[in-house]
Amino acid sequence: MSDVSVMTAQARERVGKGAARKVRAAGYVPGVIYGNKKPARPVLLERRVLLKELHRGGFLNRLYELQIEGDKEQVLPRDVQLDPITDFPTHVDFLRLGKGAEINIMVPVHFLDEEESEGLKRGGVLNIVRHEIEFMCPADAIPESIEISLAGRDIGDSIHISEVTLPAGVTPIITDRDFTIATIAAPTVVAEEAAEEAAEAAEEGEAAEGAEAAAEEGEAAESEESSE
Repeated sequence: MSDVSVMTAQARERVGKGAARKVRAAGYVPGVIYGNKKPARPVLLERRVLLKELHRGGFLNRLYELQIEGDKEQVLPRDVQLDPITDFPTHVDFLRLGKGAEINIMVPVHFLDEEESEGLKRGGVLNIVRHEIEFMCPADAIPESIEISLAGRDIGDSIHISEVTLPAGVTPIITDRDFTIATIAAPTVVAEEAAEEAAEAAEEGEAAEGAEAAAEEGEAAESEESSE
């Protein structure tokens, strides 16, 4: 489960494009905290601190305690806007979380034990259908990832959500079907050979049908000549 990380922020007194440009030039990133039926709260974060958190990976799945001038807010990052040229963050949105809150969140899928998969050993290919899965989960118990073992999996096997052991309180948003997360497909070369064999068999079948039809036409013609 994800732990609560701590970041320091400052209250942002002025809002608007002009004010945002000034704070960015000073090395800060404007942001806003919203939700939990409370007014939106503009804040500032040091760019270097925010960049460090972004480079850790999994930023949007990490629970934070923002310490703002003696006050604290428990939040979850929901969106980060980046400069298209520098790739620096230009704005960040945080969702304020109340006690016992539950949220919808996309959680990445990680596959383990590839070396123990019979199918992959034989040249099979892991076909990942879903790199992320959307779950409903407690805000204070967000999984950083869902781990799936490939041990014993063979070519032709499919992995469905019903086969995955999920943490307590975590449930998939899709509930009307047992959706596929990944499959182990045959090697590309084998698949191509099978397709070629099928094509050749089809061509041979068409040729045989053509010869049979020609023979039938010949017999019909001979029958007509003899009757004349």
